[in-house]
Formats: sequence, C-alpha cells, structure tokens
Amino acid sequence: MIEKELSNLLSNEIINAKNYHQFIKELYERIEEYVFRPGKRLASCSTLIIFKGLTGRIDTKILKICVGIELYRHSILLHDDLADDDKLRRGEPTLHNIYSKNYDDNFGRNISIFTGNILQTLALKSIITSGFKEDEINQIIDLINHNLQSVNESQILDCLFEHRKPDVAEWYVMASKRAATLFKVSLLTGALLANASPKDLKLLEKVAENIGYCFDIQDDIIDTFASEEDYGRKPGEDLTKRKKPLHIVYTYLKASSKQLNEFEKSIFKKRLQDIDKIREIISSSGALEEAKTRSRFHAEMAKKLISETSLNNGEKKFFLSFIDYIKDSLNWYG
Repeated sequence: MIEKELSNLLSNEIINAKNYHQFIKELYERIEEYVFRPGKRLASCSTLIIFKGLTGRIDTKILKICVGIELYRHSILLHDDLADDDKLRRGEPTLHNIYSKNYDDNFGRNISIFTGNILQTLALKSIITSGFKEDEINQIIDLINHNLQSVNESQILDCLFEHRKPDVAEWYVMASKRAATLFKVSLLTGALLANASPKDLKLLEKVAENIGYCFDIQDDIIDTFASEEDYGRKPGEDLTKRKKPLHIVYTYLKASSKQLNEFEKSIFKKRLQDIDKIREIISSSGALEEAKTRSRFHAEMAKKLISETSLNNGEKKFFLSFIDYIKDSLNWYG
C-alpha cells in the first residue's frame, strides 16, 4: 500500500520533470529506481503499524504520511552514502557513484547532495498534502525537523570518531541520535496522528530508543562479520574508514597490546584481505560478545515497553517478532 502511494508520487514528479528538462526527468527516474530497491521499509511500515495498532484502521491520509517518512529516510541514506563514499547501496551502485562514472567525482557528489535535498522536499510535500488537520501536520513536521537536526549531529560525531577513540558512554551519546532518532520519528509519527495518550507516547519513545540501539549494534556487527554474498558489499569497509562501532570500542578496551597492534596494522593499511584476522581479534578479545550482550539488553527492554502500550495485540506481536528477529540474528555472526 505504501509503495503504491510512493509510486504515484514519483510518477507525477517524472511527468512534471519531462516538461522541464530531459536530464531532470532522468534524475527522477534514478530516484525512483533508488527508492524502490529491495528493502525492509522499516521506517514507513513502523509508522503505519503504530497508527493501525492504536486506531484499528488504515486510510489514504496515513499512507501519504508513510510515503513522507520513507522519502525522509531515503534523503538521509543518500547523504550517508556520499559522506561514507559508499559504492553500493542494497547491492546496486550508489547515486553519487553512478554520476561520478558518467561525469566526474565532483559532479556525482553535487548530484547526491541536491537529490537528497529534493527527497526532503518531496517528503514534506506528501505530508503537507496528506489531508490531516493543519495542527497535526505541523506537529509531524516539527518532529521530523527536530530529529533531522539530531541525525546530522550524530553523523558529525560519527565522522569525529574516525579520528579518535570514544569510550562506551560517548558511543551511546552518538548513537542516541542515530537509528534511535529515526525510529522515534517513525513510531511517534504514527502515535501522534492516532492521538495516542501521553503514557503511550512516552513508552513508544523509549521503545524507539532501545530498538535503535539494538539495531545499530546489530547492523554494525553485520558490516564486519557478514559475507559479501549476504551483505551485498565487501565486509569490513566501515572499519577501513576508521569507524568506531560499539564492538570496536569494546575491542580497544578488551584486546591485548599485541592484538591491538595487529588490529590497527590491518585497519589503517586498509588490508581487507586480513578480515578473518580482524574478526578473530574482535571475537577472541570478548568485544563481540560484549556488544551482542548490549544489543540483547536493549531488545528485551524494547519488548517489555512495547508490551505495556495500548497497541492492539496483532501489532504488539509484530513488533515483538521484529525485535526478536534483530536480537536472534546476532547468533548468525561470530
């Protein structure tokens, strides 16, 4: 249902762009391809399921809001791809990579910046024209605007950590505005438009925070330990960029001097052929299990909190199952 609404919006933009300039039309077609790559739709589906779980209904208005959430999420992904100079997104070339090959690197970077901005405007367009009352729409826009600022602050700290070694507490400061923030936007948007009680809003905010931590830790472990076939790109690339996910923060705390010397030699020389050695150090030092333990803790907290909300049982079961999936997938790695 969300994708049908999303397709309608992007199809109209492609038609409008055709009357403006052929290159811009082709850009919107690229946007459509990027947005419709196989993915989980976690952000928009979370909004929809929360709304349905509190109201018992789905209508065109909430679907348009979900489209806005989906486009908001993809605007962040586009800029994230660029900041990390990722070559692939969901197994296909990133947008800046496509245009860099066709033109040059500067052109590719510029296109990705401006296209990310366009996706933000399209997100607002879908929300503003959703049909909800003006005060409700303003509330959602304020929520998104506040959290977009938070996500960018988190991204800045993520860049900073490439040049320093954060401790666990500082990692949590950064992560508190990363996936946690994105889940807050998704869950609270659905809850606010469903006129959720103050109690439910408070519970769902904490649910989102704990799912975000759980998801971030799991996602970072996947980057290091998943196979290229399963992940859609070479494992460990974040580490060669000196990223500091939680399992690496713990590695610096727990590994021996000899292990750290070998670890840094491999990472800083970008020797991805040493990925098995890197994984062995992270695992044998106890860092991987420590990070998994934190992720499982946040999963259990999220499950406890979601059980205390007023969501219908069907929607509660969905979130409990989803959280278990994130938690249990930790067993696949290391």
